[in-house]
Amino acid sequence: MIPEGIGRYQSIVRRLLNPLFSRMWDFDVHGLGNIPTSGPAVLCPNHVAAIDSFFIPSVLTRNLIYVGKAEYLDDWKTSWLFPALGMIPIDRRGGDHAKAALDTARGILQRGELFGIYPEGTRSRSGKLHKGHTGAARLAIDTGSPIVPVGIAGSAEVQPVGSTLPKLFRTVTIKFGEPIDVERYRHRVGDRAVYRELIDEVMFEIKQLTGLEYEHTYAGKASETPSAVSAPAGSRSGPPDPPSSRQVLTSEPMASLEALLPAG
Repeated sequence: MIPEGIGRYQSIVRRLLNPLFSRMWDFDVHGLGNIPTSGPAVLCPNHVAAIDSFFIPSVLTRNLIYVGKAEYLDDWKTSWLFPALGMIPIDRRGGDHAKAALDTARGILQRGELFGIYPEGTRSRSGKLHKGHTGAARLAIDTGSPIVPVGIAGSAEVQPVGSTLPKLFRTVTIKFGEPIDVERYRHRVGDRAVYRELIDEVMFEIKQLTGLEYEHTYAGKASETPSAVSAPAGSRSGPPDPPSSRQVLTSEPMASLEALLPAG
């Protein structure tokens, strides 16, 4: 069930924040034309700072619904504001709670709106691009929604890990990639290998947009030896580095709780 009034104030706040943010930071935005002017799409950005969740919606012309920790609603100052800005609360306990958030996200897409999800699941403390969880791929394939990869750079300098107040007058670059059509996967709904293949393609495109070094571990997990990400099957571009073997993890759960959380 979609929460009543979700995102009702986002367009108003966006019109206020856009000129304000433009004075506080230098935004270098590319590829806005890749955002569909109507109909559903799943936006998948990399995630390096908590303020990403404000920067990305501020440059759009359409509302972007996203998920956030239910703990944000424990504070009276944010319990009404965050949902009104477009946040779907998700309970970190998982199970039925995570399923409820997935069902809500599916409903958002089915009624033709934009839904944002960080495939890395949490912020990257290393500054590298990490392996994607498959929740975004499952949503896109289930609903037939295209995925728009998004690369953001510079926000880590605006709000370094551990800082509360953002630093002003930094440059923030946001690049929206070409939409990835998921129709070629629709006949394989429920196939975990397909979810992995698609999210690998998304992460490859984000790597192309950001130039970040890729590490084949989940963000927030124990670090492994970094490996270059090669072009997944069906991707539009060749690999930027010498090809390396790409793992396809068919044993991964179809929907990860971490993949529905915009900030950690």
